[in-house]
Amino acid sequence: MIDSHTHLDHLPIPEDEAVAAAREAGVRRILTIGMDEASWERSRAAAERHDDVFFAAGRHPNHAAGFDGRALDALREVAAHPKCRAIGETGLDYYWDKVPRGEQAHAFHRHIELAGELGKPLVIHTREAAGDTIATLAERADGVTVVLHCFSMPERLDECLERDWWVSFAGNVTYPRNGDLAEAAERVPLDRLLVETDAPYLTPQAVRKHRNQPAFVTHTARFIAERRGLAYEDLEAAVEANAAALLRW
Repeated sequence: MIDSHTHLDHLPIPEDEAVAAAREAGVRRILTIGMDEASWERSRAAAERHDDVFFAAGRHPNHAAGFDGRALDALREVAAHPKCRAIGETGLDYYWDKVPRGEQAHAFHRHIELAGELGKPLVIHTREAAGDTIATLAERADGVTVVLHCFSMPERLDECLERDWWVSFAGNVTYPRNGDLAEAAERVPLDRLLVETDAPYLTPQAVRKHRNQPAFVTHTARFIAERRGLAYEDLEAAVEANAAALLRW
């Protein structure tokens, strides 16, 4: 199994312990996400310490303020690292609305351009901004490989699938109240499906009393396999192949 999106630098347990627990659970690759400059450095360092850890770098929309040319150059530099396999997470967040929407959009546009320039996948965060997120990607991300992290737009699934975007599900797909997400997880073509933890957030239902960690991605994968009527091993093989093709690891 793989964890296509986690935050090793935000976990409540030491990084080495989390990576070891993931390995013991059968998680063979981890993509940890840097959300601002300090987090990029921590994510890069984690990837350098562990052969099975890779990283992505970007400015989360809640950290998008002041994303100027200097910040873009710094992101371009860290993205050149051989273990940086994606740009992001980036996008729009109207739930917290911590950064003016115009500044979020500006940073989002620059991330899209950089992903296209570097030929790296673009990891998308969107919260209560589905319409503007999809419209921006449809207008600006032609030719860019788009990954919809922690998929939260089941009502817009068909539009996403029509554009061949990758769809990644986190532990919230397992929550009883999220039947619409579970139905979306059944419908995504197997060759466009990813799983993630977004740890330390969104712990799967089966272990919800704990803070999330990469090892717990297996609970989300098992839930999706059962919903799709697949053996866990078959889903595991498909997701591992998808991540290998997408992230080139």
